[in-house]
Amino acid sequence: MIRYALKCEINHQFDSWFQSADAFDKLLASGMLSCPDCGSDDVSKAIMAPRVQGKGKSESPAPSNTVPMHALTAPSSAAEAALKELKRKIEKHSEYVGKEFAAEARKIHDGDAPERSIYGEASSDEARQLVEDGVPVAPLPFIPPRKAN
Repeated sequence: MIRYALKCEINHQFDSWFQSADAFDKLLASGMLSCPDCGSDDVSKAIMAPRVQGKGKSESPAPSNTVPMHALTAPSSAAEAALKELKRKIEKHSEYVGKEFAAEARKIHDGDAPERSIYGEASSDEARQLVEDGVPVAPLPFIPPRKAN
């Protein structure tokens, strides 16, 4: 595995792991790499200091720009912070109905169940059918709680 520091055309910085240098080149050539902040597929390698172990040393010191482990749970961008807040609000103010989402959304829409905010899981066919039938639904940009761990 190899880790590259990357940047997009408007200089958003991010890094990612690749199976090999060839794997990176193939993904880049196929347009499969994109910036997590803006979605641009104009991605290139950024300048990165290599981690080199000194001769006779069992462990090299961490570079000064290393992110502390506790910082990995903090949002890395305003977009990530906004998504985290959206997830928190949805989980606080809505009922998780799991795989029964499509049936429960239809019951609420038809007046057969009390009106309330729900979220859950639906197949693409179930979601498409709900939209076609005029049931107001939208995909959420996070993993359901039962699949998060």
